[in-house]
Amino acid sequence: MKLRDLVYKLYARRVEDRLDHSQVPKHIGVILDGNRRWARAAGGSPEEGHKAGASKINELLGWCDETDVEVVTLWMLSTDNLTRPDKELLPLLGIIEDTVRDLAADGRWRVHHVGQLDLLPDRTRKVLKEAEEKAGNIDGITVNVAVGYGGRQEIADAVRSLLADRALSGASLDELAENLSVEDISEHLYTRGQPDPDLVIRTSGEQRLSGFMLWQSAHSEYYFCEVFWPAFRKVDFLRALRDYAYRHRRYGG
Repeated sequence: MKLRDLVYKLYARRVEDRLDHSQVPKHIGVILDGNRRWARAAGGSPEEGHKAGASKINELLGWCDETDVEVVTLWMLSTDNLTRPDKELLPLLGIIEDTVRDLAADGRWRVHHVGQLDLLPDRTRKVLKEAEEKAGNIDGITVNVAVGYGGRQEIADAVRSLLADRALSGASLDELAENLSVEDISEHLYTRGQPDPDLVIRTSGEQRLSGFMLWQSAHSEYYFCEVFWPAFRKVDFLRALRDYAYRHRRYGG
């Protein structure tokens, strides 16, 4: 073992030993950013970057399992990404499909899709539906795969669903407007029934949400990590949890 690897392993163990498990977030949202830039820096193609990023997901979920996280939301494809050229989008969709199949076949994760199915190709929709059917009731970490996801679109869809439900019950718009509550909209989000994310992690050094879980992250803590997603290590994950625990103890209420 190289000296650098040994030092890293010892440091990671030190951070983990000092982690307060009573302060671990129950729901973590992750913006998996930097695949293409990682590949470019390594002299590879965007497809190679996306494959490397996909292979990192199982590691992340294993770390979450070790630290008692209950829900993980992975932003794998935004609605904006769907406008990319087919030569990049189609291979990316194929990688996402393979990843979702693997998650469902693993047997440890409860898979749930969040996003607009109607925007996705038939093959991708079929894979997501089959994954939910196969792994939607597993007693393990709930893994929300955000594919074809946009925060503004989610809120618009929630309001549309709410209006449709109230119309079926015979309620008028005036009655809806008079009694509308935050909870009414929350009950129609893609993540209804789940706790809001306690912590949102974004890799690659970008310090913005880009529309990720706009409604649910109103009270979340944010952790921006400089490393590109394929290079994200366990120690980076543990640092995020340590940072969250510190902020939670100091500011949480």
